[in-house]
Amino acid sequence: MINKPTISKTFFTIIFGLTFSGCAANSGIIPMGSNTYMVSRQAATGFTGMGTLKAEAMKEAYAQCQKNNKAVEVIETLDARPPYVLGNYPKTEIRFKCVVEN
Repeated sequence: MINKPTISKTFFTIIFGLTFSGCAANSGIIPMGSNTYMVSRQAATGFTGMGTLKAEAMKEAYAQCQKNNKAVEVIETLDARPPYVLGNYPKTEIRFKCVVEN
């Protein structure tokens, strides 16, 4: 027979784990037509800094454009706004073009 304190501890552990273990979401490079692309990054928790997410997204954008010896031209950035709780975790979306460097 299982006692109630053991069930309570197990239940609490599962709920705590699900609450704080979300998944990071990374879109990869998404073509939007006319040599325009989008890349996004979302943290798994509210404790990740926005700077890290933006840096990772920009690295991916630069890698995409370097495939064709082109440079990144940022068109727009969209960022989640604090407070970072209840699923509103840090997120950045960057829309960019690959252009010929002058």
